[in-house]
Amino acid sequence: MSDDLLQRIDRTLSRAADTGALLPIRTERTPIEDAGIGFTVRWVSTLAHKDAARVEAAVKRDPDFNPFLPPDPELTVGPLGDQHLGVLNKFPVIDRHLLIVTRAFEAQTAPLTRTDFIALATVMTSLGGLGFYNGGSEAGASQRHKHLQWVPDAAETARLGLFTSQLPADLPPFAHAILDTLPWRHTFVRLPPCDDAISLGEAMHLAFRNGCETLGIDPAADPMPPYNFLVSRDWMTVIPRVRERHENISVNALGFAGSLFVRRPEEIETVRAIGPLRLLAAVARPR
Repeated sequence: MSDDLLQRIDRTLSRAADTGALLPIRTERTPIEDAGIGFTVRWVSTLAHKDAARVEAAVKRDPDFNPFLPPDPELTVGPLGDQHLGVLNKFPVIDRHLLIVTRAFEAQTAPLTRTDFIALATVMTSLGGLGFYNGGSEAGASQRHKHLQWVPDAAETARLGLFTSQLPADLPPFAHAILDTLPWRHTFVRLPPCDDAISLGEAMHLAFRNGCETLGIDPAADPMPPYNFLVSRDWMTVIPRVRERHENISVNALGFAGSLFVRRPEEIETVRAIGPLRLLAAVARPR
């Protein structure tokens, strides 16, 4: 299954690149350390001027435009269960960035369901990697049609291990933990070992619901308040959000895995001056 899914992703990538349907945003990276934690700031390469227009297109929020209904066939990897499709990010910053999109319209602020998590787990059971979600525009979502997201393990600058390596390794499944070093409201939930997509998806769903309830969020609220979640095969974290940006620096879920993105090189110094931890705390609910 893993080889088949990876081959489908790579075949679609190749085809979409050939036809011009895929418009990657080329970036350079700057490391910034904060309190001993290594963050990476990606910025649009000054050698790729046309990518600036791609960034604007990628974050444009036109309420009348839905790129997922239907998705571009040149970007569509294929079904992930009966209710979801795998679709390549048209403007990827990270290679093989996959969107897990509902076939029928659901709002990005609608509650996440068992089938949403099973679709994500179909990818992660096969390929590992990092799953994440931007729950509403204040949490960094640029599209209103429900879509979970996945990036591969090769995206070394986006990893939960940045923080979960500080958590006790012997916590039992579904145990909750917080890190006193992190200045935003959050919880981490330990996931059990799972060998198949249904078991992993159901475990993720339970961890998400429990994490939300621990934070005082109703996981069945419609609309949900703004939040991010990120999940690896071992851990999930849920972070309530209060705003999308601070000092004009937009933050989505990947910021809480150590990967920040800015549109202009001079904004790197803004991130450095604020400090990544303070930046994340400014867009999340305070502790």
